[in-house]
Amino acid sequence: MERRVIVLAGPTGVGKSDLAVKLAQRLNGEIISCDSMQIYRGMDIGSAKIKPEDMRGVPHHLLDFLDPATAFSAAEYQTLALKTIEQIHERGHIAILTGGTGLYINSVIYPLGFTAADRSDEIRRKYEDVLRDQGREALHQLLQQQDPVSAGRIHANNVKRVIRALEVQEMTGRAFSEYGEEKVLRQDLEIYYYWISMDRARLYDRINRRVDVMMAEGLLEEVRSLQAQGLGPMHQSMQGIGYKELLHCLEGKVSLEEAVDQIRQGSRNYAKRQMTWFRNDPNCAELSKELMTDEQMVAKIESDVSTHQTPKK
Repeated sequence: MERRVIVLAGPTGVGKSDLAVKLAQRLNGEIISCDSMQIYRGMDIGSAKIKPEDMRGVPHHLLDFLDPATAFSAAEYQTLALKTIEQIHERGHIAILTGGTGLYINSVIYPLGFTAADRSDEIRRKYEDVLRDQGREALHQLLQQQDPVSAGRIHANNVKRVIRALEVQEMTGRAFSEYGEEKVLRQDLEIYYYWISMDRARLYDRINRRVDVMMAEGLLEEVRSLQAQGLGPMHQSMQGIGYKELLHCLEGKVSLEEAVDQIRQGSRNYAKRQMTWFRNDPNCAELSKELMTDEQMVAKIESDVSTHQTPKK
Protein backbone atom coordinates (compact mmCIF):
# COMPACT_ATOMS: atom_id res chain seq x y z
CA MET A 1 0.00 0.00 0.00
CA GLU A 2 1.16 3.55 -0.73
CA ARG A 3 2.79 5.01 2.40
CA ARG A 4 4.57 8.04 0.99
CA VAL A 5 3.86 11.54 2.31
CA ILE A 6 5.49 14.64 0.88
CA VAL A 7 5.58 17.70 3.13
CA LEU A 8 6.03 20.99 1.29
CA ALA A 9 6.44 23.75 3.86
CA GLY A 10 7.75 27.29 3.91
CA PRO A 11 7.03 30.88 4.91
CA THR A 12 3.92 32.78 3.94
CA GLY A 13 4.04 34.20 0.42
CA VAL A 14 6.78 31.93 -0.92
CA GLY A 15 4.55 30.10 -3.42
CA LYS A 16 3.87 26.76 -1.72
CA SER A 17 0.34 26.25 -3.03
CA ASP A 18 1.27 26.58 -6.70
CA LEU A 19 4.29 24.31 -6.33
CA ALA A 20 2.20 21.69 -4.50
CA VAL A 21 -0.29 21.62 -7.37
CA LYS A 22 2.49 21.13 -9.92
CA LEU A 23 3.92 18.33 -7.78
CA ALA A 24 0.53 16.64 -7.37
CA GLN A 25 -0.06 16.73 -11.13
CA ARG A 26 3.30 15.09 -11.74
CA LEU A 27 3.01 12.41 -9.04
CA ASN A 28 -0.72 11.64 -9.04
CA GLY A 29 -1.01 13.21 -5.62
CA GLU A 30 -3.70 14.77 -3.46
CA ILE A 31 -3.07 17.84 -1.35
CA ILE A 32 -3.78 18.26 2.37
CA SER A 33 -3.74 21.86 3.55
CA CYS A 34 -1.65 22.48 6.65
CA ASP A 35 -2.66 26.03 7.48
CA SER A 36 -4.33 27.05 10.73
CA MET A 37 -6.37 29.81 9.03
CA GLN A 38 -7.39 28.16 5.76
CA ILE A 39 -9.47 25.64 7.70
CA TYR A 40 -12.16 28.30 8.24
CA ARG A 41 -15.10 28.98 5.95
CA GLY A 42 -15.54 32.56 4.84
CA MET A 43 -11.95 33.51 5.57
CA ASP A 44 -10.63 33.29 2.04
CA ILE A 45 -8.80 36.51 1.22
CA GLY A 46 -6.85 37.06 4.43
CA SER A 47 -5.73 33.43 4.61
CA ALA A 48 -4.62 33.45 0.94
CA LYS A 49 -6.77 30.38 0.36
CA ILE A 50 -6.16 28.77 -3.01
CA LYS A 51 -8.91 29.53 -5.52
CA PRO A 52 -10.80 26.59 -7.12
CA GLU A 53 -9.49 27.43 -10.59
CA ASP A 54 -5.91 27.35 -9.29
CA MET A 55 -6.33 23.81 -7.96
CA ARG A 56 -6.32 22.61 -11.59
CA GLY A 57 -8.36 19.54 -10.79
CA VAL A 58 -6.12 18.36 -7.96
CA PRO A 59 -8.12 17.22 -4.88
CA HIS A 60 -7.54 19.44 -1.83
CA HIS A 61 -8.40 18.42 1.73
CA LEU A 62 -8.80 20.06 5.18
CA LEU A 63 -9.56 23.35 3.51
CA ASP A 64 -12.57 25.56 4.15
CA PHE A 65 -14.40 23.09 6.41
CA LEU A 66 -14.77 24.74 9.83
CA ASP A 67 -17.08 27.49 11.09
CA PRO A 68 -14.90 30.46 12.18
CA ALA A 69 -16.66 30.57 15.56
CA THR A 70 -15.25 27.12 16.36
CA ALA A 71 -11.95 26.64 18.17
CA PHE A 72 -9.58 24.05 16.71
CA SER A 73 -6.41 22.43 18.05
CA ALA A 74 -3.32 20.74 16.68
CA ALA A 75 -4.56 17.50 18.25
CA GLU A 76 -7.77 17.71 16.23
CA TYR A 77 -5.80 18.54 13.11
CA GLN A 78 -3.56 15.53 13.72
CA THR A 79 -6.55 13.19 13.87
CA LEU A 80 -8.15 14.54 10.70
CA ALA A 81 -4.90 14.71 8.73
CA LEU A 82 -3.82 11.15 9.54
CA LYS A 83 -7.26 9.85 8.58
CA THR A 84 -7.13 11.81 5.32
CA ILE A 85 -3.66 10.48 4.54
CA GLU A 86 -4.93 6.94 5.05
CA GLN A 87 -7.84 7.55 2.67
CA ILE A 88 -5.52 9.04 0.01
CA HIS A 89 -3.22 6.03 0.29
CA GLU A 90 -6.17 3.64 -0.05
CA ARG A 91 -6.83 5.29 -3.42
CA GLY A 92 -3.24 4.55 -4.41
CA HIS A 93 -2.23 8.20 -4.45
CA ILE A 94 0.55 10.16 -2.75
CA ALA A 95 -0.41 12.55 0.04
CA ILE A 96 1.13 16.02 -0.23
CA LEU A 97 0.93 18.04 2.96
CA THR A 98 1.47 21.74 2.27
CA GLY A 99 1.33 24.83 4.43
CA GLY A 100 3.22 26.92 6.91
CA THR A 101 1.78 25.97 10.30
CA GLY A 102 4.75 24.20 11.86
CA LEU A 103 2.87 22.76 14.83
CA TYR A 104 0.27 21.20 12.52
CA ILE A 105 3.03 19.67 10.39
CA ASN A 106 4.82 18.31 13.45
CA SER A 107 1.60 16.79 14.77
CA VAL A 108 1.45 14.63 11.64
CA ILE A 109 5.07 13.67 11.01
CA TYR A 110 6.22 13.24 14.61
CA PRO A 111 4.54 11.04 17.25
CA LEU A 112 3.72 13.97 19.56
CA GLY A 113 1.16 12.05 21.57
CA PHE A 114 -1.60 14.65 21.85
CA THR A 115 -4.29 12.95 23.93
CA ALA A 116 -7.43 13.82 25.85
CA ALA A 117 -5.44 13.13 29.01
CA ASP A 118 -3.28 16.14 28.19
CA ARG A 119 -6.28 18.46 28.62
CA SER A 120 -7.68 19.93 31.79
CA ASP A 121 -10.60 22.34 31.93
CA GLU A 122 -9.62 23.25 35.49
CA ILE A 123 -6.05 24.21 34.57
CA ARG A 124 -7.21 26.07 31.48
CA ARG A 125 -9.71 28.09 33.54
CA LYS A 126 -6.96 29.00 35.99
CA TYR A 127 -4.89 30.58 33.23
CA GLU A 128 -7.95 32.18 31.66
CA ASP A 129 -8.48 33.87 35.04
CA VAL A 130 -4.90 35.16 34.91
CA LEU A 131 -5.62 36.54 31.44
CA ARG A 132 -8.82 38.24 32.62
CA ASP A 133 -7.36 39.68 35.84
CA GLN A 134 -3.78 40.51 34.82
CA GLY A 135 -3.73 40.64 31.02
CA ARG A 136 -1.98 38.82 28.20
CA GLU A 137 1.49 40.16 29.02
CA ALA A 138 1.34 38.70 32.53
CA LEU A 139 0.14 35.41 31.07
CA HIS A 140 3.01 35.38 28.59
CA GLN A 141 5.45 36.19 31.41
CA LEU A 142 4.34 33.01 33.19
CA LEU A 143 5.19 31.04 30.06
CA GLN A 144 8.53 32.85 29.83
CA GLN A 145 9.35 31.69 33.36
CA GLN A 146 8.27 28.09 32.82
CA ASP A 147 9.15 27.45 29.18
CA PRO A 148 11.26 30.23 27.62
CA VAL A 149 11.63 28.31 24.34
CA SER A 150 7.87 28.25 23.80
CA ALA A 151 7.61 31.86 24.96
CA GLY A 152 10.04 32.80 22.22
CA ARG A 153 7.98 30.98 19.62
CA ILE A 154 4.48 32.05 20.73
CA HIS A 155 3.48 35.71 20.59
CA ALA A 156 1.78 37.18 23.66
CA ASN A 157 -1.26 38.02 21.50
CA ASN A 158 -1.80 34.32 20.74
CA VAL A 159 -3.40 33.76 24.12
CA LYS A 160 -4.98 30.41 23.25
CA ARG A 161 -1.58 28.96 22.34
CA VAL A 162 0.02 30.49 25.45
CA ILE A 163 -2.64 28.92 27.65
CA ARG A 164 -2.26 25.60 25.83
CA ALA A 165 1.51 25.64 26.42
CA LEU A 166 1.02 26.33 30.11
CA GLU A 167 -1.65 23.62 30.31
CA VAL A 168 0.57 20.98 28.69
CA GLN A 169 3.44 21.92 31.01
CA GLU A 170 1.29 21.50 34.10
CA MET A 171 -0.50 18.35 32.92
CA THR A 172 2.47 16.38 31.59
CA GLY A 173 5.44 17.75 33.49
CA ARG A 174 7.14 18.42 30.15
CA ALA A 175 7.62 21.78 28.50
CA PHE A 176 5.39 22.33 25.49
CA SER A 177 8.55 23.02 23.47
CA GLU A 178 9.86 19.54 24.27
CA TYR A 179 7.12 17.84 22.28
CA GLY A 180 8.77 16.86 19.05
CA GLU A 181 12.26 17.84 20.25
CA GLU A 182 13.51 14.32 19.57
CA LYS A 183 12.63 14.89 15.91
CA VAL A 184 12.31 11.20 15.09
CA LEU A 185 9.89 10.82 12.18
CA ARG A 186 7.02 8.41 12.63
CA GLN A 187 7.79 5.00 11.21
CA ASP A 188 4.40 4.07 9.74
CA LEU A 189 4.79 6.62 6.94
CA GLU A 190 7.53 7.26 4.38
CA ILE A 191 8.02 11.00 4.83
CA TYR A 192 9.76 13.43 2.46
CA TYR A 193 10.00 16.82 4.17
CA TYR A 194 11.04 20.02 2.35
CA TRP A 195 10.78 23.73 2.92
CA ILE A 196 10.89 26.39 0.23
CA SER A 197 13.21 29.31 0.92
CA MET A 198 13.69 32.65 -0.78
CA ASP A 199 15.97 35.65 -0.33
CA ARG A 200 14.52 37.56 2.61
CA ALA A 201 14.35 40.96 0.90
CA ARG A 202 12.63 39.41 -2.10
CA LEU A 203 10.20 37.50 0.14
CA TYR A 204 9.34 40.58 2.17
CA ASP A 205 8.64 42.50 -1.03
CA ARG A 206 6.30 39.71 -2.19
CA ILE A 207 4.54 39.78 1.19
CA ASN A 208 4.05 43.55 1.08
CA ARG A 209 2.63 43.36 -2.43
CA ARG A 210 0.39 40.44 -1.48
CA VAL A 211 -1.13 42.48 1.36
CA ASP A 212 -1.94 45.22 -1.16
CA VAL A 213 -3.61 42.64 -3.41
CA MET A 214 -5.64 41.29 -0.48
CA MET A 215 -6.90 44.77 0.32
CA ALA A 216 -7.80 45.35 -3.32
CA GLU A 217 -9.66 42.02 -3.40
CA GLY A 218 -11.83 43.05 -0.45
CA LEU A 219 -10.16 41.93 2.78
CA LEU A 220 -11.72 44.78 4.74
CA GLU A 221 -15.18 43.76 3.52
CA GLU A 222 -14.43 40.14 4.44
CA VAL A 223 -13.54 41.17 8.00
CA ARG A 224 -16.61 43.43 8.20
CA SER A 225 -18.80 40.48 7.15
CA LEU A 226 -17.25 38.24 9.81
CA GLN A 227 -17.77 40.94 12.42
CA ALA A 228 -21.43 41.18 11.39
CA GLN A 229 -21.74 37.45 12.10
CA GLY A 230 -20.73 38.09 15.71
CA LEU A 231 -17.07 37.20 15.41
CA GLY A 232 -14.58 39.21 17.45
CA PRO A 233 -11.24 39.16 19.27
CA MET A 234 -12.42 36.36 21.56
CA HIS A 235 -12.52 33.92 18.65
CA GLN A 236 -9.42 31.94 17.67
CA SER A 237 -10.04 32.53 13.98
CA MET A 238 -9.97 36.31 14.37
CA GLN A 239 -6.47 36.23 15.87
CA GLY A 240 -5.03 35.57 12.41
CA ILE A 241 -2.83 38.20 10.79
CA GLY A 242 -4.97 40.52 8.70
CA TYR A 243 -8.13 39.81 10.65
CA LYS A 244 -7.19 41.14 14.08
CA GLU A 245 -5.64 44.32 12.66
CA LEU A 246 -8.66 45.17 10.50
CA LEU A 247 -10.98 44.28 13.36
CA HIS A 248 -9.17 46.94 15.41
CA CYS A 249 -9.67 49.33 12.50
CA LEU A 250 -13.40 48.65 12.37
CA GLU A 251 -13.55 49.16 16.13
CA GLY A 252 -11.95 52.59 15.68
CA LYS A 253 -8.73 51.70 17.50
CA VAL A 254 -6.41 52.36 14.54
CA SER A 255 -6.71 53.96 11.12
CA LEU A 256 -6.97 51.85 7.98
CA GLU A 257 -3.47 52.92 6.94
CA GLU A 258 -2.06 51.91 10.33
CA ALA A 259 -3.87 48.56 10.18
CA VAL A 260 -2.48 47.76 6.73
CA ASP A 261 1.04 48.66 7.88
CA GLN A 262 0.56 46.35 10.88
CA ILE A 263 -0.56 43.54 8.57
CA ARG A 264 2.56 43.94 6.44
CA GLN A 265 4.81 43.99 9.49
CA GLY A 266 3.02 41.10 11.17
CA SER A 267 3.22 39.01 7.99
CA ARG A 268 6.95 39.67 7.63
CA ASN A 269 7.58 38.79 11.27
CA TYR A 270 5.55 35.61 10.89
CA ALA A 271 7.54 34.63 7.80
CA LYS A 272 10.76 35.14 9.74
CA ARG A 273 9.56 32.84 12.53
CA GLN A 274 8.44 30.23 10.00
CA MET A 275 11.85 30.22 8.30
CA THR A 276 13.56 29.75 11.65
CA TRP A 277 11.20 26.87 12.50
CA PHE A 278 11.83 24.93 9.29
CA ARG A 279 15.54 25.73 9.12
CA ASN A 280 16.03 24.30 12.62
CA ASP A 281 14.30 21.00 11.88
CA PRO A 282 16.94 18.32 11.14
CA ASN A 283 14.55 16.36 8.91
CA CYS A 284 13.54 19.30 6.73
CA ALA A 285 15.54 19.79 3.52
CA GLU A 286 15.76 23.27 2.02
CA LEU A 287 14.89 24.01 -1.58
CA SER A 288 15.95 27.54 -2.51
CA LYS A 289 14.07 29.63 -5.04
CA GLU A 290 17.33 31.51 -5.55
CA LEU A 291 19.01 28.33 -6.82
CA MET A 292 16.19 26.31 -8.39
CA THR A 293 13.15 26.88 -10.56
CA ASP A 294 9.81 25.34 -9.60
CA GLU A 295 10.30 22.74 -12.31
CA GLN A 296 13.70 21.79 -10.90
CA MET A 297 12.21 21.49 -7.42
CA VAL A 298 9.44 19.22 -8.70
CA ALA A 299 12.01 17.10 -10.54
CA LYS A 300 14.18 16.86 -7.41
CA ILE A 301 11.28 15.75 -5.23
CA GLU A 302 10.06 13.30 -7.86
CA SER A 303 13.52 11.77 -8.03
CA ASP A 304 13.75 11.45 -4.24
CA VAL A 305 10.33 9.84 -3.97
CA SER A 306 10.80 7.44 -6.88
CA THR A 307 14.13 6.23 -5.51
CA HIS A 308 13.02 6.29 -1.87
CA GLN A 309 15.83 8.70 -0.99
CA THR A 310 14.83 10.58 2.13
CA PRO A 311 15.98 14.20 1.70
CA LYS A 312 18.80 15.52 3.89
CA LYS A 313 19.50 19.01 5.10
